[in-house]
Amino acid sequence: MTARDEGADLRPIDPSPVVILVRPQMAENIGSVARAMGNGGLFHLRLVAPRDGWPQERAMRTASGAYRILEAAQIYGSVAEAVADLHRVFATCPRPRHIVKPLLSARGAAVELRAIGERGLRMGILFGPERAGLDNDDIAHADSLIRYALNPDFMSLNLAQAVMVMAHEWWMSAAEPTPRRLMTHKTQVATKGELENFLTHLIAECDASGFLRNAPKRPGMVRNIRHFFQRGEVTEQELRTLHGIITELAHGRRGDVI
Repeated sequence: MTARDEGADLRPIDPSPVVILVRPQMAENIGSVARAMGNGGLFHLRLVAPRDGWPQERAMRTASGAYRILEAAQIYGSVAEAVADLHRVFATCPRPRHIVKPLLSARGAAVELRAIGERGLRMGILFGPERAGLDNDDIAHADSLIRYALNPDFMSLNLAQAVMVMAHEWWMSAAEPTPRRLMTHKTQVATKGELENFLTHLIAECDASGFLRNAPKRPGMVRNIRHFFQRGEVTEQELRTLHGIITELAHGRRGDVI
């Protein structure tokens, strides 16, 4: 399978926000943005006055299969033109410049964008040029600002990383929280009966070895052993391994090993 084949199934998952790159400077960065968008289920890409024009083969080389996003990208001469058909516009802005607008985190913005889309409204997110970011005139077209919750002493992101943060938050805003699960591969989680059989084996050998010889403390020590193994899910394979370890240790103690 070629990289182009790998992205053949990429398609719009609507309603979803438009990603608007304002005056992007490098074709490679645009390609990387498309890759990040594909990861998060975003598809609609608009480019405002790309420095080196469009299309650019170098963008295709860094898109890693997200060709359909680049092929469908739309080009505009100004931010005003790029947002003209949208109902709501958000702008990423690491350092608000004395602008009075609602300020949201990436997660909060994703939740709000999804609610806007569910109302049938079209929305977009502005991302600024690689070096300087959005200027005040760009931000004037936005309703709300987005500021990422990052280390305040180092908030340096490249363009694709900035888009990836929003793409991830957008994707996760639709996902139901999933409980933790144990990857068991070819084995299964042991039943309580199988676990009890193992604990009987273990405690019997602990008695035989003298480990539980302190009678007053023995009940508490046995409970501690049980608590340790009852704390989570143990697999059948793990119990078989532990049975084998105990058996071999017991044989060695008794001098049965030749």
